[in-house]
Formats: sequence, structure tokens, C-alpha cells
Amino acid sequence: MPAGGFPGWDAGLWAGLKALLLPAIALALPQAAILARVTRSAMLEVLGEDYIRTARAKGMPRRIVLWHHALRNALIPVLTILGLQFAFLLAGTIIIENVFYLPGLGRLVFQAITQRDLIVVEGVVMLLVATVITVNILVDIGYAIVDPRLRTRR
Repeated sequence: MPAGGFPGWDAGLWAGLKALLLPAIALALPQAAILARVTRSAMLEVLGEDYIRTARAKGMPRRIVLWHHALRNALIPVLTILGLQFAFLLAGTIIIENVFYLPGLGRLVFQAITQRDLIVVEGVVMLLVATVITVNILVDIGYAIVDPRLRTRR
């Protein structure tokens, strides 16, 4: 595994993916741990509810109860944390791209800050803000998909 740098996609798909593997792990591992803890606690809370016991008492298979009843209701806090983590993921890319010497928006904004190029900093920050707003809108739409009680009726 290369410790830093990006050979470019001209060097081949495998070389590019190898160069991105360590940075992807460094970005994703802490976020995945947080998401796993939230998912576990939400599932444990939902599995203790009355409707889960009722579904099991009616003879529904465990797999159906877990996937269709429990997980669907446990996804609300998971989606919330996922939306919040996205902003931290974008902030982490600035550090990761500089540590692993990768080209990207994080490195661009870091170089623009050190060179006091405010136009580039403003442009990149506005792009990142628009991305975070879009992700939050998608999370809100995900709430309505996951929880039918949140859908409006006409």
C-alpha cells in the first residue's frame, strides 16, 4: 500500500484504488464505529417494544420481524446521526488529503488558506455548505420513506 500520493487514474484502476484504500479506511472507520453503536442501541430499544413481541407471538419469522418491523423503526436515529456525520466527514477530508498527499477539495482549500486566496476559499466553502444542505434534505426525505407516520396526507 502506498503511504501517500495519488498516481492518477492513468496508472490504472488498481493503482488508483490501492492509493485510496488507506485514506478511505482512515475516514470511514471512526464514522462506522459511531454508526454501529447508534444502530445497536436503537435496535435494542425497538426490540423491547410491544409490537415486536406481538409480531413474534403471531408466529412471524424472526428475520421478517427484524428487517421489516424493528430495523425500519430503528433507522430514524441512525439517519439522524448519518446526516450529522456527513459534515464531519467533509471536514475530515481536509486533514486526510493533507496527510496522505491526495489531490482534492480539502487540499485545495488548505492551500488557498495558506496562500490567502479568499475567492477560492469562499467558493469551496459554499460548495461544501450546499452539499451538507442537500444531504440534510435527503435525510429528511429518508425519514418520510422509513417512517410512514411522517408522511403528509392530502
